[in-house]
Amino acid sequence: MGSPGCGKTFLARATAGEMGANFYNVGLADVLDMWIGSSERNLAAIFDTARRNAPCVLFFDEIDALGQKRSHLRVSGASLRGVVNQLLSELDGVGADNDGVFVLAATNHPWDVDEALLRPGRFDRRLLVLPPDPVGRRSILDHHLRGRPTDDVDLGAVVAATDGYSGADLALIVEEATEAALAASLESGRVEPITTAGIEQALAVVEPSIGPWLETARNHVIYANRSGDYDELEQYLHDHDTRS
Repeated sequence: MGSPGCGKTFLARATAGEMGANFYNVGLADVLDMWIGSSERNLAAIFDTARRNAPCVLFFDEIDALGQKRSHLRVSGASLRGVVNQLLSELDGVGADNDGVFVLAATNHPWDVDEALLRPGRFDRRLLVLPPDPVGRRSILDHHLRGRPTDDVDLGAVVAATDGYSGADLALIVEEATEAALAASLESGRVEPITTAGIEQALAVVEPSIGPWLETARNHVIYANRSGDYDELEQYLHDHDTRS
């Protein structure tokens, strides 16, 4: 769980790679269907495929949409209640053996996930994926700059100026700086490298994208952390509170 653009899907893929296991990325379109009962059948088929191809990592993106709190689903959400119930049944291995099937999920809204999905034997281990720290930001910037013409870019200065930026934000900054260098190259007729100044100009137009998420998260930390589920998130928010 964590803010958007911080690498939750990447971590799931890396987990499968480290295990030498097959990786199945399941999105909403793979499960949800307009016809009654079809979503549940789609979900059952996904788990059947995973069991036949074990060992594998079955990764559900946006699990808060598939596994919404059933108390929030009224009459219009009856079909989604069936999806939640089917997911619970598949996770419990009712009628089938889930040995070798490792189920991971990602969410930007952990507070919207049905509590039954978080019980032991289901999604009972949670990892908070936060915006990258300085070491992480340097690695991400270095990765995206690799293979592109640069002129002694001061990565230290860029890293210091990008606290609170997600990995996706950092990638966008490099893309903006690259496009500016490309435009300059077309104008001058020679290769113009990416410079520290060019990246700083990109920083002026690319703001951290996770601000709205942090505000939402702060409200849940303040009013819904009696169980201690969000202690790590609470510490991060405390350390990065820039409000006056």
